[in-house]
Amino acid sequence: MTPSSKALVPFVSVENMMRLVHHLGIETVLRDLADHIEEDFRRWELFDKTPRVASHSPGGVIELMPTSDGALYGFKYVNGHPRNTRSGLQTVTAFGLLADVATGYPVLLTEMTLLTALRTAAMSALAAKHLAPRGAHVMAMIGNGAQAEFQSRAMQAIVGIDTVRLYDIDPVATEKCVRNLAGSGLCVVRCGSPEEAVEGAHIVTTCTADKQYATILSDNMVGSGVHINAIGGDCPGKTELAPAILKRSSIFVEYPEQTRIEGEIQQLEPDHPVTELWEVISGKARGRQTPSEITLFDSVGFAIEDFSALRFVKAAIQGTPFSEDLDLLADPDDPRDLYGMLQRSAAVSEA
Repeated sequence: MTPSSKALVPFVSVENMMRLVHHLGIETVLRDLADHIEEDFRRWELFDKTPRVASHSPGGVIELMPTSDGALYGFKYVNGHPRNTRSGLQTVTAFGLLADVATGYPVLLTEMTLLTALRTAAMSALAAKHLAPRGAHVMAMIGNGAQAEFQSRAMQAIVGIDTVRLYDIDPVATEKCVRNLAGSGLCVVRCGSPEEAVEGAHIVTTCTADKQYATILSDNMVGSGVHINAIGGDCPGKTELAPAILKRSSIFVEYPEQTRIEGEIQQLEPDHPVTELWEVISGKARGRQTPSEITLFDSVGFAIEDFSALRFVKAAIQGTPFSEDLDLLADPDDPRDLYGMLQRSAAVSEA
């Protein structure tokens, strides 16, 4: 049986996602993703909001991240398994779906492993655009795994950094990052320690993978006027910053109910003051107030950002060959006769 048009859902594979990024250019993709996130943060109050649904295990976490703006519904499936790389597997994999609220019918199914990397970087750069010191052009990138190049390119495209100072406990990871950033226009500096990496940096990004309480940045490493982009801590029991840094910083978060469980601020009292980033973006709260202030974006990722990324992909693939129709939905001639559709398919198969 030939599926009807109602049965078909646009599907973006990994191959087509890569083709789309190359077609548009990575700088354009990162800027457009940041624009979509910013648009949705300005209408934050329209969205359903809930902490992600997480299933934790000794080796990692599997999560579902749902939200809706009343017209569209989106969710992402994503895992985080730091030890996967020892077996040649990705630490993070993901896919996502966008659906029409009025009918419940899916309108997009897409890979989100690449898209999450791009979205995460765009979110970091969007926060830095609103919080980093004026004229920031040097970033320290501590943790040179799968996210490092995306973070560097996003900060370049959206904030205007021209130098990235790299450090990882594994020199092979740093060399990978240096190699991948060649030709990007960035001045790339290898560093032998976190202390060396933060020297002269206006933005400090931490992105390490170990699922544990850790001190990637100690208090004496962070001077006045710096913006910290902390993205590695994203589940209970996993942090990167010394608590003393948090107490000296103005802290900005996505969704406090989730960040207090998963972010750096899990180390603080439950009522420690934080500012929601959507309030800064929409003009309801102030961001950086003085040149000497330390600002911290305690980022754990939130479903609205993935919703924005799904919206971007849905629009970007229109009129392009970068998707394929997937026969995903049953569409019987009579909506009440699903069993009859099954019976008729057997007759067609036997013919």
